[in-house]
Amino acid sequence: MKTGMLHSINVSNGGVPKLPRDLAIVGTKGVEGDQQRDLRYHGGPTRAVCLYSLDLIRALQAEGHAIDVGCIGENFTLSGVPWDKMVPGAKLEVGEVQLELSAYAGPCNNLRPYFSEGDFARVSQKVNPGWSRLYARVLREGTVRVGDAVRL
Repeated sequence: MKTGMLHSINVSNGGVPKLPRDLAIVGTKGVEGDQQRDLRYHGGPTRAVCLYSLDLIRALQAEGHAIDVGCIGENFTLSGVPWDKMVPGAKLEVGEVQLELSAYAGPCNNLRPYFSEGDFARVSQKVNPGWSRLYARVLREGTVRVGDAVRL
C-alpha cells in the first residue's frame, strides 16, 4: 500500500481559487463548505471530491506556470502519492475517509490565469496524460485533517 499525505484541504463558495482549511467533514455529497457554480460539470455523488498532486503543482511551477495549491479547484492536494497509480477505479483512504476515483477532471477556462499563455490544457488527461486532476466518490464518510495519511 502506497502512502502519502494530505497537504491541503481546499474549499470555496464556487470557482477558483479554493482556499485552505485545517479540517473538513467529507460526505457523499462532497467536502463541507465547498460549493460549485456549474453542477453540470462539478459536484454530485461521482464528483464529490476533486484531488490533485502537490508534486505535479511544483513541477508545473518549475515550468513557469502561476499555479498554486487550490488554484485549479482541487479539494484535496496530496503529496507523495504516485500519480501514475491514481486512475479511475482506484481506491484510497485519506485519514478516516475512503474514496474511489471515478473520472479524470477535464480542465476549463476558469483555470486559464494559472497557466502560461492560458494553456490550461496542460492538465488535460487527453492532451497530457498523467497530469489531470481526478474526481472521486465517497465510500466512507468522515473527517479529514491536513497531515492525514493517504493510503492508495
